[in-house]
Amino acid sequence: MTRTVIRGGLVITATEEVEADVLVIDEQVAALATPELGEQWLTDADAVLDASGQYVIPGGVDGHTHMEMPFGGTFSSDTFETGTRAAAWGGTTTIIDFAIQSIGRSAREGLDTWHAKADGRCAVDYGFHLILSDVHDASLRELDGLVAEGVTSFKMFMAYPGVFYSDDGRILRAMQQAAGNGALTMLHAENGIAIDVLVQQALAAGRTDPRQHGAVRHPLLEAEATHRAIQLARVADAPIYVVHVSATEALAEIARARDAGLNVFGETCPQYLFLTVDELARPDFEGAKFVCSTPLRPEEHQRELWRGLRTNDLSVVSTDHCPFCFTPQKELGLGDFSKIPNGMPGVEHRVDLLHQGVVDGRIGRRRWVELASTTPARMFGLHPRKGTIAPGSDADIVIYDPHAEQVLSAETHHMNVDYSAYEGKTITGRVRTVLSRGQVIVDDGHYRGRAGHGRFLPRDTCQYLT
Repeated sequence: MTRTVIRGGLVITATEEVEADVLVIDEQVAALATPELGEQWLTDADAVLDASGQYVIPGGVDGHTHMEMPFGGTFSSDTFETGTRAAAWGGTTTIIDFAIQSIGRSAREGLDTWHAKADGRCAVDYGFHLILSDVHDASLRELDGLVAEGVTSFKMFMAYPGVFYSDDGRILRAMQQAAGNGALTMLHAENGIAIDVLVQQALAAGRTDPRQHGAVRHPLLEAEATHRAIQLARVADAPIYVVHVSATEALAEIARARDAGLNVFGETCPQYLFLTVDELARPDFEGAKFVCSTPLRPEEHQRELWRGLRTNDLSVVSTDHCPFCFTPQKELGLGDFSKIPNGMPGVEHRVDLLHQGVVDGRIGRRRWVELASTTPARMFGLHPRKGTIAPGSDADIVIYDPHAEQVLSAETHHMNVDYSAYEGKTITGRVRTVLSRGQVIVDDGHYRGRAGHGRFLPRDTCQYLT
């Protein structure tokens, strides 16, 4: 039995802030106590971590990552080993990645493939969603079994015709299946058919640079698909979760649905909160670094997204971490913006960037923890094991220095990608120490974790529906 005491910090959860000591026994939180009462734990402690002047928060839960994802003739550059190590450096102690069902293959085969990629390689705990690419009677029946074994959410695409795209009929059938088995349907909401028309028109007119990526993926096409997804969910009487919301108009559709009492949830990502479409215009093809879908938007959309986070019209901030190196991967799109692999790195910086929102007065500290940890844990059936600091919870804990300044850079990040989307950006706040199930895996600039420490997490169904 190993006893660790985290002493003298300000413990922040989604519901309270209290100066308290935390007792960890083996892999779990055993107790919280005032510093006076916590002093009695010191005699028997195997380790004491001084958190004086620091925040003590639950480890981050990133509900949207793509490690080793095949896309556009290449693969995202972070493996489960490198990507989860980078997550740990940034205070994220749980990721939920996307297993992909290939066209013509079973959902089970897709999930087994992702298990093989991750098993024995992850530095932090992990779960899976399923990307449902091929909807038919057999694959729909498979979903019931996957939910029973803890894969309780699946994603469908209204974009990328010929790759992941599902038409409205397939989406409706999948939603109907989810309504029966308790799964949460996740939607990439963009009108992919209309976008493809605009792509071909742009290329035919000789408009080939990365700026066109933002132009053809019009905000109204995100809003239209979001509206359509919500109406299909109403017909199926099923909950939905709209991923990577970037546009004011799409957010308005979600807000209307939530005001009507519908089980509609929205997610956004740090890139939409801190970057704008102007990045796509960088010279020498460097705009390709910022190609992701949904795309970056004009600055005025940022204000509405932050407002949505304050009002809970947006419930979660995930990263959609899907990195591709500038050389040679992003350069696959030289001369044709539609061939630039869609995706950006971010798993290492989400907790820090959200804390910058606290520093800037956009959100409060408890909302920071709620967005980064507690709500995704509840959304994806992991609470209270993850997402909080309470007796019986996994001891996934971050000691966070709210005053330390850092400059984000590819020279210092740990993601396996050759650029930083936030190169040179100075932010306030930094992870100091990270515990994953009671083990210190990052401490004061030193990595002490290992591949294989992370375990697969079977998940319950969405806890906002029970």
